[in-house]
Amino acid sequence: MSIKHEIDKTAHDVRDATSEALHRTAADAEKARREAEGDEMTSGEKLESMANEAKHRTQAGVDAAKRSVRDKT
Repeated sequence: MSIKHEIDKTAHDVRDATSEALHRTAADAEKARREAEGDEMTSGEKLESMANEAKHRTQAGVDAAKRSVRDKT
């Protein structure tokens, strides 16, 4: 592989790893907010929070998968 390809791959890996970490942090924050507010949240707010957490975890998984696929090429 060329040096340019390796540099590009590394740059993409760093970007995806950063994005993954941000999404995982956001998901953890969403869960912590639900735990902290507890019964003060309405059912709708809890559902929205759970959906946001799931969205962030899915996005983190996509970023991890992109790195995994890139490593195999």
